[in-house]
Amino acid sequence: MEILLANPRGFCAGVERAIAIVERALEKFGAPIYVRHEVVHNRFVVDNLKAKGAIFVHELDEVPDGATVIFSAHGVPKAVRAEAERRGLKVFDATCPLVTKVHLEVERHRKHGREVVMIGHKGHPEVEGTMGQSDGGMHLVEGVADVAALKVGPDGTAPLAYVTQTTLSVDDAANIVSALKGRFPKIVGPKKDDICYATQNRQDAVRRLAESCDVILVVGSQNSSNSNRLREVAVQQGASAYLIDRAAEIDPGWFVATWRIGVTAGASAPESLVNEVVEAVARLTGASLPDIRREDEGVRFPLPSALI
Repeated sequence: MEILLANPRGFCAGVERAIAIVERALEKFGAPIYVRHEVVHNRFVVDNLKAKGAIFVHELDEVPDGATVIFSAHGVPKAVRAEAERRGLKVFDATCPLVTKVHLEVERHRKHGREVVMIGHKGHPEVEGTMGQSDGGMHLVEGVADVAALKVGPDGTAPLAYVTQTTLSVDDAANIVSALKGRFPKIVGPKKDDICYATQNRQDAVRRLAESCDVILVVGSQNSSNSNRLREVAVQQGASAYLIDRAAEIDPGWFVATWRIGVTAGASAPESLVNEVVEAVARLTGASLPDIRREDEGVRFPLPSALI
């Protein structure tokens, strides 16, 4: 029995930056530091930051006057920024720069009079943040069926553009974009796909892994969009796949009549959890430990100057 590791896997540059912003703010200003929503979608990361003095809140009305607040990597609506400014809160923005790019696309399209179709999952904080970049003219579609029901403009002829959530399934997004172009031939899209490099790279890696593995373990939290998409991609390739937070969630029954077990991790899952899972699988199956080296994707995002 073999254990194979996907490469690349785990933390992306946006997640590393977001976590570092919280840690630096705690070092520089001391606890408590307030964070609007989970800074990244990983239970282990959030619990570690809580232990250091971070307080996670749902909305700004839970943040005391004069406090320091950090916006999560998923981005926030413009109304949240305006509220923080009105209250004089000290803000550090951990929004992933690739999400900010999508926000700027929305702003540009609205200035040019286009209504904007957002492809994404309803209720996800990144989607709420992007939809909140405009007071109107925004439409959310989650699947191809939503495209057929889409109503735009007063007479259905408004100029249109589309953007996407950065952590979608590459294949699913492509199908929705194809449906949009079929129904609205003049719709305008981004020059480069909005789906981020890390999402694309990790989906490609798990697709390759699933070609030679019977079972895939995806290390990531249930509320992590990109981790869920990794599990779906593995299943689409014919492997059994399970999304787990920690090694304690592994069911030995998954490995019956299995020859190769693949392990990957979502972009918000730390490598320490991957190592924990690999070691647990090795103990349960007798498989030898794999090469655990990680591929460096060569992407770095700078911290806010006030935290350097």
